[in-house]
Amino acid sequence: MDQAKDKPTSPASRTVAERVSDRELVVRRSFAAPVRILFEAWTKPELFKQWWVPKSFGLTLLSCEMDVRVGGKYRLEFGHPASDQPMAFFGSYNEVIPDARVAWTNEESPDGATTTVTFEEMDGRTNIVIHDLFPSKEALDSEIASGATSGMSETLAQLEAFIGDMLRS
Repeated sequence: MDQAKDKPTSPASRTVAERVSDRELVVRRSFAAPVRILFEAWTKPELFKQWWVPKSFGLTLLSCEMDVRVGGKYRLEFGHPASDQPMAFFGSYNEVIPDARVAWTNEESPDGATTTVTFEEMDGRTNIVIHDLFPSKEALDSEIASGATSGMSETLAQLEAFIGDMLRS
């Protein structure tokens, strides 16, 4: 991802990522689905684990624990064929407003961001904005350099496919 902007590369890719300051990364995508369904996909572990992991990364979601309420905790463990040890990502929820907003900490590293996802339904579509605020410019630079931010477009495309399947069934 370019440090300034990651514009869609094709009409099918509607995810836009933008570094809006030294410490902030914002990702946007619009979905043809009701806000209630998208919010549930982000906050119910049985749904979340079906779309979250970018398939091209070769990761397997080994466990998904989510207690989505203010003060609740989450823990995601991933496996990768190149590593004999699982990778854990964890933190706590500091804001949960049904069908509107969810925010959490990323505590696996001192350089972890605070992530806020907002949901806004308008004219039959739901706009999702993911805002990551890092503790320093260096932390965001490192996250971008590691490639960790590059999977969001794929992840949100997987969410769109998953939601489409839900709506058709």
